[in-house]
Amino acid sequence: MAAQTPPPPVPPAAAPPDPGAHTRPEAKGIPPSERGATTIADRVVAKIAAQAAREALARVPEGGSAPQAAVAVHHGHARVRIGLELDYPCDIGGQCRAVRRQVAERVEALAGMAVPEVAVRVERLHSSHTRRAAEGRLR
Repeated sequence: MAAQTPPPPVPPAAAPPDPGAHTRPEAKGIPPSERGATTIADRVVAKIAAQAAREALARVPEGGSAPQAAVAVHHGHARVRIGLELDYPCDIGGQCRAVRRQVAERVEALAGMAVPEVAVRVERLHSSHTRRAAEGRLR
């Protein structure tokens, strides 16, 4: 009887070609700087800033309105103006610092823009004393 020889080893199957390889910009050799740009509208950045100001304040004063934001974007830098109302008495400077910090961090994180300036304007102070006086409960 003749000895049986084992069959020759089968080479591993080659990986199937990537179907998107011919359509991806990386495959064509286009550098990232030439692929295009993402533009974020000023009003979108303003909405991000207003939401960040609300987060920093934790609450809107009773009878007050939510913070409003206006933004000017130039060459990837956003200059932000925030108008807000606060309860009184409170640490006005501390509240404004917290709003500035939160707005700058959130706009940089979500929109990818540098924020060299956040101007905070306190438009109204809401006092519990004046609320009670207006309601007729002050004696």
